[in-house]
Amino acid sequence: MIELYEVAIPASGSVENVVVTAWLVAVGDTVAEDDLLAEISTDKVDTELASPQAGRVAAFLVAEEDEVSVGTVVCLLAPADADDDEMAAAVAARHG
Repeated sequence: MIELYEVAIPASGSVENVVVTAWLVAVGDTVAEDDLLAEISTDKVDTELASPQAGRVAAFLVAEEDEVSVGTVVCLLAPADADDDEMAAAVAARHG
């Protein structure tokens, strides 16, 4: 089975919570390292969440407009060469 990579909200200064205002990619999309995955908003600034590595978007774990804490895993990436069936099986196994 393929291994999924967890994308979490990174720490930034004194920020404790962010709102995922919009996903900029779709499940199944291939992304490169530093591609923008989502727009996020804090009480002070609007910014973007960049992909920490290349891969395919396997799943979103939060919906648009959800408020989450720094460190929360919001998205799962699969290897770039993973097919749809492999991704679906890995996501299903992760969520039991």
